Parts: sequence; C-alpha cells; structure tokens
Amino acid sequence: MLRTALGLSLVTGTPFRISNIRAGRQKPGLLRQHLTGVRAAAEIGNADVSGDELGSGTLSFRPRALRPGAYAFNIGSAGSASLVLQTVLPALLSASGPTSIKIEGGTHNPMAPPFEFLSEAFTPVLRRMGANIELEMSRYGFAPAGGGSLEARVQPATLTPLSLCERGDLRRRTARAIVSSVPEAVARRELEVIAKRLGFKRDELHMKVVASVGPGNAVWVSLEHEHVTEVFVAFGERPLSAEKVAHNLCSEVHDYLATDAPVGAHLADQLLIPLALAGGGVFRTTAPSSHTRTQLELIPEFLEVLFELTEEANGVHRIELRRRS
Repeated sequence: MLRTALGLSLVTGTPFRISNIRAGRQKPGLLRQHLTGVRAAAEIGNADVSGDELGSGTLSFRPRALRPGAYAFNIGSAGSASLVLQTVLPALLSASGPTSIKIEGGTHNPMAPPFEFLSEAFTPVLRRMGANIELEMSRYGFAPAGGGSLEARVQPATLTPLSLCERGDLRRRTARAIVSSVPEAVARRELEVIAKRLGFKRDELHMKVVASVGPGNAVWVSLEHEHVTEVFVAFGERPLSAEKVAHNLCSEVHDYLATDAPVGAHLADQLLIPLALAGGGVFRTTAPSSHTRTQLELIPEFLEVLFELTEEANGVHRIELRRRS
C-alpha cells in the first residue's frame, strides 16, 4: 500500500497521509527498505515529507515536481532493491526526461521479486506496453547481509493498454540454482528435484557459484511462452533442506501450469499500476493475492480508472481496467 501510494502520488501530484504502517507485523512501522523508498520518492519528486524515520507508523507525503536525473540510494541492509525501484518506477516513466537510478541492498531475498523476475518477467511486459527500461545487476545481495547493487535506466514513455489473455506456445524453460559461500551440492540437489518433478532435461538445468557479501542460495524456474515469461523463485534458508526448497518451488510451478492463465499471482500484482497508467488493459491470472486485491482498491483513489475482477473456471480470474467515465 505504501509503495503504491508513493508511486501514484508522484505521478499525479496528489498528497497523502498514511497511518498504522505495517501495524500487524512483528516489527511494525517503516524498515530500512521502506524508508529508502520514501526518501527516493521524496528526492525524485522534490516532496515535503514528515514521519520518514525508522519505525514510524505514520507518514505524510506532498510531492512538488518530478526531477529526472541520476540518483543513487543505499538501503543499508538486505532490504529489497527491487521494491525500492518499483516504488519510483511509475514516476520515472512519467518524468520529463531520462533517469538513471542505482540502488544498493538486497537483490535476492524472500518476500520480494529478485533481479531475474524484474529482468525476465516484469520488464518485458512493460516494454511491450511501450516502456524503454534497461536493467543491470553488478553485485548479488542475499539476506541478511545485503550488499547487492542494481541499476535502471528509464526513458519517459506513454504506456499503451495491454491485452494478455493467452500464454501461447511454450518456447523455452530453464531452471537455475545459485549459491554464494554455500556448498555447490545444495544447488545440485535442488536441480535434481526439479529434474525429477518437472521433467527438466540436463541442458535446461544450470548451476552457478556467485560472489556476494554474505552467504546465500536461490533457485528459480523460468517458463518462456509466446506471449509471456513467468519466473518462480525459492530461497534456501534454515532449517529447510535443499530438497524442501526445490519441492516448494515445484509446487508453485505445478499450480501455475494447472491453469491456462498467462499471468501468475506475483506478476499480476505488479502489472496493475502500469495498466492504470496506460488507461486500460486486460489480463488473465491465477487466484489474486491479497496484495493484488489491495491494489485494486487503492489505485482508483489516485487515478480515474475502474477495475473489474471476474472469476472464470479452474480458479482463473480476469482483471480488466477502463477509464472512469
């Protein structure tokens, strides 16, 4: 909710005040990644802000003018660099000139899209809508150490409506496992599970040892269809075995393939703002997450749009957006 409000506030110039931030969480209030997102939005939007401090449960934000240019932000923890980028991306697409932004923090951490999801699933759909975005990751950053770095170069664009209702034929599938300061055997065991459960062949399996500030392990499956690429990710963490991590990932892939929906739950959540900026569009997705449902309610508070959520057969949902008359 906070990220959406910040991004759309920048685009529309609408001030807002939010309270009870993350009130139900074990650590309520703003954490470092949220605070970095707030401060990035404030700098890019030349905004007046109050409540921008660690642990704050209330925030007031009043943007004044978008300022394209070159920016750099350091989260100072393993907080997600991807989520900070997604906070300000609507503004960068709406700015009067190109912007480059470098964000240091976590690039591969649970509960947030890793770099590969941005580069292989999310950004290609935005390019299809007319966006010109280049992404680069120069360092990996795993939780809890962080230390990763990603950079985005964004040209302003007028997005066009999206229609994404079919996957099309499967063109390529890939499974990758990476480890940093973790035994290579962990990655091999994860890929063995994927090979057995999903039937991946040897040339579809890839393992890589990467350098990062702290130890980490991630494994993901990319399914490249004619009209969309979906990426499913799992992270190694104690006390889960490598096999359990891979089985969890395979179950998520199975659930997606059990339907004919082109858009998975995580991608659906992230496509709603681009559709709203484009003023229209439609896509079919698996069961909407709580994040998606929150977005459907919040976005019309900033933009003159309406969403229609329709349930089809087999748990598939159709989300259509139109301008409010």
